[in-house]
Amino acid sequence: MVFDLLEQTIPYTDIMVTNLLFSIFILIVGYIGIKIILNGFLKGFKSTNLPGLVVEFLATFFKVLLYILLILVFLSSLGFDVNSVVIGLSAVIGLILGFGLQDTLTNLASGIWIAALRPLDKDEFISVGGSSGTVSSVGIMSTELITPDNQLITVPNKLVWGNSIINFTRMPIRRAAVDVGISYKSDLDEAIKIAMDLMEKHPLVLEDPAPNVVVLGLGDSSVDLQLRPWTKTPDLWSVKWDLTGKIFKEYNEKGIEIPFPQRDIHIKKEE
Repeated sequence: MVFDLLEQTIPYTDIMVTNLLFSIFILIVGYIGIKIILNGFLKGFKSTNLPGLVVEFLATFFKVLLYILLILVFLSSLGFDVNSVVIGLSAVIGLILGFGLQDTLTNLASGIWIAALRPLDKDEFISVGGSSGTVSSVGIMSTELITPDNQLITVPNKLVWGNSIINFTRMPIRRAAVDVGISYKSDLDEAIKIAMDLMEKHPLVLEDPAPNVVVLGLGDSSVDLQLRPWTKTPDLWSVKWDLTGKIFKEYNEKGIEIPFPQRDIHIKKEE
């Protein structure tokens, strides 16, 4: 009874039940095999000096090719003419190319260039095309960024490669900038001395390059200063936030006035 059932064909097709079961078996084994191959692929490349971003991109590209091959083997085991399928897919792809797949190919090529030349890398904070975030991954078609408030931004690779990329974390040290304004009545030299002492005593501010204070300009109600300490890149925001609070407290304690916008209103009474 069971053998008779296995020898039957599926309704409306020429596919026998045994062929279908064998094809499903191939699909399962192939899926497991691809997982094993990819794991071996990743382990092999971890022993090399290739950047993680390049390995991830190659693994994704290799995975897509293996799955396409598995599908073709699956169809062949069912009795389909794979050659005709490949020819048919080629014709469809050629047709789609004429109607806009150029963008897809551009994204693919851009992804390869990004992975090869590495203007950005995984876990680096960048800004590109108006979007900013930490690089999560570079895929075949797009680059994923995670914003500081944990939003996911997906940017097509062609927009990444075709725009100026600002990499905030690639350099080992960076200069922080803390802007502060003092009153025209305050002692400018004393204000600069207080700011310099504050930066020189800060444990995260580097001695070389040395910190300095510059006068940015003369505003409507204040002399605009900028504290410019150098620090290690991971400490940038800690230094910036810490110095902003401390310069405010120090100026208040030492009598250096920090002005704020005011407006005098004169009311004229008509008699």
